[in-house]
Amino acid sequence: DMHSLALAADGAVCSWGWGLGGKLGHGDEQSQLLPKKIEAFAGRRVVAVSGGEYHSLAIAADGAFWSWGDGLRGKLGHGDQQSQPL
Repeated sequence: DMHSLALAADGAVCSWGWGLGGKLGHGDEQSQLLPKKIEAFAGRRVVAVSGGEYHSLAIAADGAFWSWGDGLRGKLGHGDQQSQPL
């Protein structure tokens, strides 16, 4: 909610919008008014992304999976309720 993710043909991922909880994946909670490339995925080929209310998800071609942002109610799937930056 209040953020967007875009997946490029080469597997690069950009995000923008409200940064609360670190859901944009830039290592902070700064909001972004323009699409900004998520550097954590440099060298990886991401094939799918999804954005939840205060969290985001990505899957790479090799099956690697990431979830980041607000972990309330266990929504990141990390076995706890901790928020996690990317």
